[in-house]
Amino acid sequence: MTQAPTLIPAARPLIGSEERLAVDAVLRSGNLAQGPEVAAFEAEFSTHFVLGRPTVAVNSGTSGQHLGLLASGVGPGDEVIVPSFTFAAVANSVALTGATPVFADIEPDHFTLDPVRVREAITERTKGIMPVHLYGHPFQVDAIEQITREHGLAIYEDAAQAHGASWLDRPVGTIGEFAMFSLYPTKNMTAIEGGMVVCRADDTARRIRLLRNQGMETQYANEVVGFNARMSDVHAAVGRAQLRKVDGWTKIRQRNAAFLDRELALVPGVTPPRVAPEATHVYHQYTIRVAASERDRIRLALREEHGVATGVYYPIPNHRLPSLTGYAPAGELPESDRAAAEVLSLPVHPSLSEGDLQRIVAGLVAVTAAGS
Repeated sequence: MTQAPTLIPAARPLIGSEERLAVDAVLRSGNLAQGPEVAAFEAEFSTHFVLGRPTVAVNSGTSGQHLGLLASGVGPGDEVIVPSFTFAAVANSVALTGATPVFADIEPDHFTLDPVRVREAITERTKGIMPVHLYGHPFQVDAIEQITREHGLAIYEDAAQAHGASWLDRPVGTIGEFAMFSLYPTKNMTAIEGGMVVCRADDTARRIRLLRNQGMETQYANEVVGFNARMSDVHAAVGRAQLRKVDGWTKIRQRNAAFLDRELALVPGVTPPRVAPEATHVYHQYTIRVAASERDRIRLALREEHGVATGVYYPIPNHRLPSLTGYAPAGELPESDRAAAEVLSLPVHPSLSEGDLQRIVAGLVAVTAAGS
C-alpha cells in the first residue's frame, strides 16, 4: 500500500523560542492581567505598521469590532453597510450594537465590497460602511471614500486579515474612524487570541478603553456600563515577539504567492487571485476560483491523493446564514453567492518549503486534469 504523503496544512501558526521566553518572563513577573506588556504592545503595533494612531488591545478581533462600533456611536436605529461574503463576525458586531447590518454585494476580482452596490444600499438611516480587506487585499479605498464624503458617512475598517497591506502606499488601518486587526492563531501574526483597534480620534480610543474594562480606566471608578474584553500580558508578550517577525513572514507569503501565480496562470479551470494595481496584498489567504461543480472533488482529491489541505472561506454568505437571514436584502447578491460556491484557498503560509509549493501546484494540475 502506498503511504499517503505528509499533509501540508492550510495554515500553520509559527511559535518559536522568542514567544516562549516572553511568556515565561510574564509568568515569572506575576503580572498576568492587562498591564505593561499590553501598553507596550499597543504602542509598538501602531509604530510598526506606520499607523500613528491611538491603539487599544482587546481579547479578540470580534470584541474590537463591537467596541469600536459602540465607541463610534453606532446603535439602535442606525444601519451599517457590510459585505455578506466574509466571516459572520462583521455583521454580528453591527447587530450586537442594536443597529442593522445591511448587506451589499462584492466585486468579483478581489472579493471586496462593490462601490456600485454600496451606493444602492444607502438609506437615510445609514451611519457608516464596514468594508473588509478580505484575504489580505485592501478594499477599493478611493471609491468607498468618495461615497462617504458625498453622503457624510463613516468608514469602519475590518483589517482582521490585512496586517501590513496598503492602498496607494496608505497603510490599512489609517482609513476609517477605527480599524480592527485580528490576532487569532491563523492570522499573519498572532497573540494566540486578541485584537487591536486603531482609532482616528483619542476620544474614540478612550471610550474603547472604558468599554473593554467594565467601564473604568481608574479602578472602581466606573464611568459607563462596560465589558470584560481585556487582553492579558501573556497574550501581549506573544504579540510583541510576533511583531518582530511579521514583516519577514509577509515577504515569504508574497514570494509564495508569486510562485503560485506563475505556475497556475495557464492551468485550465483555475483562476488565481487578482491584485489591484493600487494594492499591496499580504496574502492571509491565496484564494483561487474553480468551477462550483468541481470544488468539493478537487478539495478532497488534493487532500487524499496529494496531501494538500485547503480552506473554503466562506461557504455560506452571511445573508443566507440562519443567524442573519433576518437582515437579508430583498434583492439577490449574485457575486457573493458565486464566490461562496467557487473559492478555494491554497496554503501560502511562511513555513512552506519549495517542495511543498511544487507539490501544491502538481496536485492541483493533476486533479483538475482528472476532471476535464
